[in-house]
Amino acid sequence: MDTSMFARLGAVVFVAVAITAAAIEMARNGEEPVPPAPARPEVAGPDPLREELHRCALLGEAGGRDPGCLDAWARNRARFLSPKPGNPQEAR
Repeated sequence: MDTSMFARLGAVVFVAVAITAAAIEMARNGEEPVPPAPARPEVAGPDPLREELHRCALLGEAGGRDPGCLDAWARNRARFLSPKPGNPQEAR
């Protein structure tokens, strides 16, 4: 087989792939569904605990001795680690 035969075979394969891709694209629906917009969380206003935790983070090592920071960290732990009423894991 000479190189011209390989060139013709390559051209035929290329045309076949192009026709198949065009047929698939034409079979698609013209409009793609638009995904729904993500829900935006409502801003309820500034959170005093969050502001206090930010202040404590800015204090750095001194925050470990600040009574306000110790109280804010305790309230933050309680918010996430305390059992919730009606929690099925609480009954265990």
